[in-house]
Amino acid sequence: MRCVLCMAAFTFLALLAGCAKPPATRPPAPPAPVLVVTAGKKTVPVRLRTIGSVKSLASVAIRPRVSGQLTEVFFKEGDYVKKDQKLFTIDPRPFDLAVKQAEANMAKNAAILKGAELELKRAEMAKSSGVGAATEYDAALTAVATAKAAVAADRAAVNTATLQAGFTTISAPLNGRVGELLVALGNLVEANGVNPLGVINQMSPISVAFTLPEQQLPLVIAARQRGPLKVEADLQGSGPLAVGELAFIDNTADTQTGTVQFKAAFPNLDHKLWPGLFVDVVLTLGERPNSVVVPLSALQTGQRGQYVYVITAEKKAELKPVTVAFEADGEAVIATGLSGGETVVVEGQLRLAPGAKVDAKPQPPRSGSSSTPPLPRVVAEGAQ
Repeated sequence: MRCVLCMAAFTFLALLAGCAKPPATRPPAPPAPVLVVTAGKKTVPVRLRTIGSVKSLASVAIRPRVSGQLTEVFFKEGDYVKKDQKLFTIDPRPFDLAVKQAEANMAKNAAILKGAELELKRAEMAKSSGVGAATEYDAALTAVATAKAAVAADRAAVNTATLQAGFTTISAPLNGRVGELLVALGNLVEANGVNPLGVINQMSPISVAFTLPEQQLPLVIAARQRGPLKVEADLQGSGPLAVGELAFIDNTADTQTGTVQFKAAFPNLDHKLWPGLFVDVVLTLGERPNSVVVPLSALQTGQRGQYVYVITAEKKAELKPVTVAFEADGEAVIATGLSGGETVVVEGQLRLAPGAKVDAKPQPPRSGSSSTPPLPRVVAEGAQ
């Protein structure tokens, strides 16, 4: 009886299973909306971008060469001064007195010399007539030589005193901008003291120092052999770029950082570059014709490197691995992976997978965006 009941229950369940409806098929996903652009081809400049610091070609700390009281200051803090322009005066009176004393000593010894020369003439006449003794002549000769030496020493003392008196007026040794007045008027200053009276920095021309990875050194050397290299300095949105020329490549690389130091010279006639400021530096190595370019927003990074999504004729997404030569002005220059003319996705990549259907629309022009792109990392042709 139990077996009969089990068979009946099994039969009932089988009938129920046979009457159940099969599960409904899931409708296909709608095409993913994306924005696209066409990969273009053009001539692009090959540039290296980094950050540098402005340095004065000459910086002079003004120190007195004589001691005394600071009596006059002929400039205001922050003034631009010219070479040989008068800056300070130290009380000259003690030094003028020293000059007069030295001149008086020289006049006294000059009179003694004149008397010694007269005595020498008398001794010569007496010796020639046979009246005078030889010792008298020798003594007169020695007196003249001694007086001449005294006059020469006095003349040197006069020159020294005059030179010291001239040091009481301090003039600018170069054209530049004078900074803060470090010693107030009326203070006693010490010759060649530790604390300067002020500092003058040359403003024009001026240099910008920067470093690049040592891997970029061969590119820079090769480009420089072809001609002068243009260097631009950007004060981050303060107007037109300052334009200069690469002037110096260091003769060694820093073993700790793996970088090489460079310097560029700028005319800086408008004094736009200021010593100590940090600036964005762009070193142009040349031009690369027929380069394939895409917006930086098209680049994606995966486990195997960088790639872009390309839209096929069937309106499907295709993953294309690419190699970036360098970046310039918000665009990536493609070394391998694209030939130009492809439709590349620039927005909506997160919705895509290889083979996915897409609803592609051209990227509209961006209005109100800044024309100055953000400073990218240091890149160069051949960089990965």
